[in-house]
Amino acid sequence: MTRHEVVSPIPGVFYRKPDPESELFTDTGRSVGADDTVGLVEVMKSFHEVPAGAAGTVVEFLVENEAEVDAGQVVAVVETDGAGTE
Repeated sequence: MTRHEVVSPIPGVFYRKPDPESELFTDTGRSVGADDTVGLVEVMKSFHEVPAGAAGTVVEFLVENEAEVDAGQVVAVVETDGAGTE
């Protein structure tokens, strides 16, 4: 198995839900596709999706909901089978 680090594309506030009343985009233990959204980063009222970037299972979130993140900061880890990732 290979571990893929999901990083924030920009600095801002990381959200694990599309809005406060909704379910999480995904959670640990869940399968995701490479294009699946794992969170949003908001900066100046503009929201940017954070895709998983690799298909596999989410094994860890390193950032809490509504935490500030930097560009390039790892927000989650996806475990893949190593075939065709990145």
